[in-house]
Amino acid sequence: MPLSSYFKSLHSLLKSETGTVLKKWKGRLPVALLYPNTYPLAVSNLGFQLVYRLLNTFDHIVCERFVYPRERGPFRSLESSRPLSDFPLVFGSISFEHDFSRLAAMLVAGRIEPYAAARSRTVAAGSPLVVLGGVGVFMNPEPLAAFADLMVIGEAEAVLPQLMAELSDPADREELLVHIGTTIAGCYVPGSYNFTYDADGRVREIIAASGLPARVRKVVLADTDQAAHSELLSPDAELGMYMTELGRGCSRGCRFCAAGFIYRPPRLWKADAVLAGLEARPSGVDRIGLLGMEMSDDTTLDRIAGYLQEHSCSLSFSSLRADRISGRLLDLLSQSGLKSVAIAPDGSSQRLRQVINKGLSEHDLLTAAVSLVDAGIYTLKLYVMIGLPTETEQDLDELINLIHKIREKILPVGRKRGRVCEIILSVNSFVPKPWTPFQYCSFAGLDRQEAGREQDSRLAVSALKNKIKYLKKNLAHVANLHLKVDRPEGVLSQAVFSRADRRIAPVLLDIGTGKRSFKQAMKAHGLNAWEYAVRPRSADELFCWQVVDHGIADGYLHRELEKALAGRTTQPCDTAVCRRCGVCRETAAT
Repeated sequence: MPLSSYFKSLHSLLKSETGTVLKKWKGRLPVALLYPNTYPLAVSNLGFQLVYRLLNTFDHIVCERFVYPRERGPFRSLESSRPLSDFPLVFGSISFEHDFSRLAAMLVAGRIEPYAAARSRTVAAGSPLVVLGGVGVFMNPEPLAAFADLMVIGEAEAVLPQLMAELSDPADREELLVHIGTTIAGCYVPGSYNFTYDADGRVREIIAASGLPARVRKVVLADTDQAAHSELLSPDAELGMYMTELGRGCSRGCRFCAAGFIYRPPRLWKADAVLAGLEARPSGVDRIGLLGMEMSDDTTLDRIAGYLQEHSCSLSFSSLRADRISGRLLDLLSQSGLKSVAIAPDGSSQRLRQVINKGLSEHDLLTAAVSLVDAGIYTLKLYVMIGLPTETEQDLDELINLIHKIREKILPVGRKRGRVCEIILSVNSFVPKPWTPFQYCSFAGLDRQEAGREQDSRLAVSALKNKIKYLKKNLAHVANLHLKVDRPEGVLSQAVFSRADRRIAPVLLDIGTGKRSFKQAMKAHGLNAWEYAVRPRSADELFCWQVVDHGIADGYLHRELEKALAGRTTQPCDTAVCRRCGVCRETAAT
């Protein structure tokens, strides 16, 4: 793309955007903020927006954004069209595994040395200090460790004020990093930690440099007077709404979901804080998205619903928990004119929903479907996973039967309202995540014997493909049903990156710069997808992500796995301090 066209494109984006921060550079420290995905997703990401606002609250800082370009061409900041090499500080917000290679690509495109160890000793424009954060980092920092001088383990509000005070005049890289790593909680200096491996390539020991903590403790925001909310609005946003969070974390403890463990303890914001977040929206904005509805109490939801009705706001959200649909919420949905809603059974059978600790029954799902359609919803989305631990063909049969039951229940309700209802079944391959009870499990849900039979990931991919074929065959003739599936081959790379260590860095760099495909890069660098995605793990294995300390007691996650395999559930987290997983006990003690 010619430079003149690129500048016109940036100008067009910013002209239609609300919340842009434009500062003069003179006398200010430039900070680049990278989001390794395209603009529509960047401007929809609440965490990215929050960091953008926090950095720009410092008068001595000018923070400008970089997003992953949709097409080849110049790589410049959104606000002033400056190159990345003009910024002595480069921050990156990482949310998902498929963004890892894009982060590496953005550093190269910005003419920054991608590997931290090869940057010059002096921090300056052209050889910046690269600081990475976001949920993708504090879930498992190691895949990106080689690219980062510093990683923030925790939530931005709890770390950035003190960190930015130390970064106001960056100079000697090594001295600065040692000082930060030893004095600021939640700051991880990857270059100061050495990982040793055994003959099979498994982590044997994690050794911290003298003076640094053996493990880096996550830091979180305890409470707030104003819930985090959209700072930027754009007609180009993937999620075209004003978003406000109701809290952080999730009390449910679904065993496949990292958020339910790494955000512990779950924190619910007070209704006044949520309403303050809603009040901060620009005038004329009336489409509202609420994040965290799955754990908010009924009193808070009622107050929020009352506020939205009073201010003629419509409600939108990505998914809704099937057992939390109140009459007030249904009224609001009906008034909002929302026509499509998603609920997530996740497990294909009642037995599997107990295995994953979902806490939803078939009755909950059927009742929710009828209530939603009766409120005017005519497209019902269902999210399920295949390849969960212990899954069998019988579980898939129960999913097929559930689809038929839902259809039989909602069609008469829809016809009464003069509309034929559609069901969209979204089938996604399960990926084992760090810091969950299923971190020990194999991709595709293979049992230990299957997973260990051959050191080859193709068996896992084949197993998932067969399950998709089975569902397609048995649901092919169901009217008004649309089946959406992922590609297991593509999900394999996500499963690899999820549990990878820092040896994966050259693979990410090759993929990001277009030098090699995932398969080619893994082979070129002597790495095996089976090792990261499929290989069975033992209870006492040391994982690379244990360089981070989330406060979870040793052995707790494996005990949860044992409960899962026995079909036993665990009660949701209470708001009171308990001794179950260790996080609240540790929090109370500090």
